[in-house]
Amino acid sequence: MKKPRLLLADDHRLVAEGLRGLLEPAYQLVGIVEDGRALLEAADRLVPDVVVADISMPLLNGIEAVRQLKKKNPELAVVFLTMHLDVAYAASAFEAGASGYVLKHSASSELLTAIDNALKGRTYITPMLAGELLNYQRNRPQGEQPDGLARLTARQREVLQLIAEGLSVKEAAAVLGISARTVEFHKYSMMESLGLKNSAELMRFAVEHAIK
Repeated sequence: MKKPRLLLADDHRLVAEGLRGLLEPAYQLVGIVEDGRALLEAADRLVPDVVVADISMPLLNGIEAVRQLKKKNPELAVVFLTMHLDVAYAASAFEAGASGYVLKHSASSELLTAIDNALKGRTYITPMLAGELLNYQRNRPQGEQPDGLARLTARQREVLQLIAEGLSVKEAAAVLGISARTVEFHKYSMMESLGLKNSAELMRFAVEHAIK
């Protein structure tokens, strides 16, 4: 029987290599990437059946990357494997289109189950967060996204993460393949949307709110 094709995204190479032994008996590991932009490129090129991704990755975080992947391919199964024991992150992960949310320290006991569920069109969330997530979703106002990020476009959130990582306008422009002037436009548009007065306030917001 043909093994499902799996793409792994984690910026900690030792963690990723450690997962290889867990995953390879059941799945064809077609690639390992270390940032969100590499994940988008590899998913287009390798056409996996399932993606296992970390949330905190450079250049483009896992949640933003998965949001873009699911827009292109709604059928793609996605499981997040993360250190974030935070219900807000879990909620954002499922809103982005994930089918599973597993904590790294539980990978050996939960990851294969989560992947199997995702491939069958079912949802899996680590039991440590399941009840809390249910309460969070019940008590959260309809359509609200935490931290004011809902007011930003996908491109603005990409710029925000790069600002939080300390990239200059020129460096951010090079990563995104756009002009420095366009990055500046997004910066000032974000400041206006968020009610911030200057670049220093935007940098503070970026560091506090961008998922890296």
